[in-house]
Amino acid sequence: MGLPYFEINGGTRLRGTVRVSGAKNAALPIMAAAILCEGEVILRDVPRVADVFSLAELLIKLGVDVERRADGALRLVTRDEMNCRAEYDIVRKMRASICVLGPLLAKRHQAQVSMPGGCAIGDRPVDLHLRAMRLLGADVDLVAGDIVARAKRLRGREIFLGGPFGSTVLGTANAMMAATLAEGVTVIEMAACEPEVADLANFLNKCGASISGHGTPRIVVEGVRELHGCEYTIIPDRIEAGTLMVAGAITNGELTLENCRLDHLMAFVDRLAAIGVNVEKTDKGVVVSSARRLEPVDVTTQPFPGFPTDLQAQLMALLCVADGNSIITEKIFPDRFLHVAELNRMGAHLRKEGPTVIVEGVKRLVGAPVMASDLRASAALVLAGLAARGTTKVNRIYHLDRGYERFDDKLRAVGADITRKEGGDDAG
Repeated sequence: MGLPYFEINGGTRLRGTVRVSGAKNAALPIMAAAILCEGEVILRDVPRVADVFSLAELLIKLGVDVERRADGALRLVTRDEMNCRAEYDIVRKMRASICVLGPLLAKRHQAQVSMPGGCAIGDRPVDLHLRAMRLLGADVDLVAGDIVARAKRLRGREIFLGGPFGSTVLGTANAMMAATLAEGVTVIEMAACEPEVADLANFLNKCGASISGHGTPRIVVEGVRELHGCEYTIIPDRIEAGTLMVAGAITNGELTLENCRLDHLMAFVDRLAAIGVNVEKTDKGVVVSSARRLEPVDVTTQPFPGFPTDLQAQLMALLCVADGNSIITEKIFPDRFLHVAELNRMGAHLRKEGPTVIVEGVKRLVGAPVMASDLRASAALVLAGLAARGTTKVNRIYHLDRGYERFDDKLRAVGADITRKEGGDDAG
């Protein structure tokens, strides 16, 4: 039958109300943290996306029962702690699998985790994860492509997590989870400040951990003897919210977003305002509308609270149809520009110079067959297709399905002419 793809007939203004799903990047480490807990964990607003399904498959192999209840909540209970190996066949599907390393080591005293895979967005080493585990007292080796870590008891330490491109989100999550059951106090300096890290800390605290400073570059973890289960609701997905904001703006439409936290999107909303997009919080939700004429801007991606790298591709799609020249500089993943060539196929004028892309706005984009290269690039191509004249075929949408819940359904509900079809391929 071939692979699924999207067929989009562009030019329709989007209007209506959309609910933002729970955050994939918060749900994944919180699901992994269930390994630490005695008893039942109930998680609400866990999105139904491929990455969640993959991690659930991994957790089941690690002895955790994972069940989607009738009310939509996810129920996790550890039944068997014998298996401590996260195998390549599952881990290769997504990088976030590495977040089982800290919980396995802290709770079961050993972990064997295959080196992770994920999107083709550049080098993303795990050396900071391994350094954190070693500092906490673990013996860590690399054996035949697996990370093998052992420790009879972890001990609190000061851990510095700065890397060449800033702090590490999953590295902070791993260190924080491992430290919850360590003996003594752990101080994580240059910790990631992302809302997803703070959400994990809030979950762990509700399970009995003692964590403070989350949301700042200095997190302090006082080790406890055990954690218990709890009920918890995942934060809204700020990247999906930002993507939907661009969908409204690029079609000159008006969307109301429910379950959207603007305090998680301040840098992004600031750039939207400079472009000419109006974002306003109301009693009904966050309303997004745009001027007919969009202004160019300069954007540099940075760790939170700076402009998120996960919204760089989507904003680039919007700037393709702004007046004048914009400059986008990628400081987190300098190679994260595989969408540039595909947007140019649709009539965009983009020029890459090292970690920077110069965007020369055009009056309109033109539909074309394109190929998604990673999760956020696929979203950018869908957005471009919504604004383009004619028909756009977006191949490789399995990338998009990793992180967006029913994205085509949500867009169709607010007026988009988008259809999921079978028979796509791995070429544009």
